[in-house]
Amino acid sequence: MNAFIRICSAAVLTAHVAPVAPVGAQSPQAAVNELLAADRAFSAAGATSELAATLGAMFADDVVMPLPGGQFARGREAATEALRANPGNAGATVQWAPVRGGVSADGLHGFTFGFMTTKRGEGPAQPGKYLAYWVKGPTGWKVAVYKRTPRAEGEVRRETMPPSLPSAMMKPTNDQAVIAAHRTSLMAAERAFSDASQTMGLGPAFKANGRTDAINLGGAATADFIYGNESIGGLQSAGVRATESPFTWSADDAFVASSGDLGVTFGLIHVKEIPVGATVAPTFAFFTIWRRDSPNAPWKYIAE
Repeated sequence: MNAFIRICSAAVLTAHVAPVAPVGAQSPQAAVNELLAADRAFSAAGATSELAATLGAMFADDVVMPLPGGQFARGREAATEALRANPGNAGATVQWAPVRGGVSADGLHGFTFGFMTTKRGEGPAQPGKYLAYWVKGPTGWKVAVYKRTPRAEGEVRRETMPPSLPSAMMKPTNDQAVIAAHRTSLMAAERAFSDASQTMGLGPAFKANGRTDAINLGGAATADFIYGNESIGGLQSAGVRATESPFTWSADDAFVASSGDLGVTFGLIHVKEIPVGATVAPTFAFFTIWRRDSPNAPWKYIAE
């Protein structure tokens, strides 16, 4: 399958709005430092805790986690049980380190990605990668959407990257009309992304709709992330027709910061042609993390 299918994940959800928490005089850098510290603290606990408990501790009550076969665990209990049901996780511990973080201008949404290591008894450590979308509530930062994947052995960029930050922080709002407008515009951006791929091709659409600092998980066959919209577009061009995408997709729902500058979309990828030997065309779930510089600027994906 094309790499676009292998690295996406998602679910159909209701709008996710974090409880308003005071931002105070916190700077953008202080906000992302707090998020990265939370991510690292959850990892540190993983040294002496089994994998499902470690990851479950950082999950929000309504977390969404993709499962094999296009299924999704929704909620902390379901996600934790799914992790325990995987025989590969039995007796395993997991630790990780973020290489980049980003936060919204209201200080309540953010994302991290990085490298992880899973250990099972005396066996060799298994390298992996992860991508997490976070929401800050009364109990602090918790993961609202999560995906991890194995990675190939090889050299990777482990130094901490400059964070993705707003130019200034703003007071959060619970104005549902404002949040709904941001959500509508974000979902429209995902649909326009798919529509563009039908005429310009999959790779060019990924180049046009991504940020220069975007990342792609890259799948299990690659060691590092794929960095930048140009490289991601080149990856998606491999093996597909130049001017027509073999897929269509749209956002069924989205989580978005009240500041309207960071959000995540969810939906299904539809394969347009039925594969040889199959009776129906498969579908795959996905999520995409988006960033824009202001509520009047266009959305561009920053992580997927």
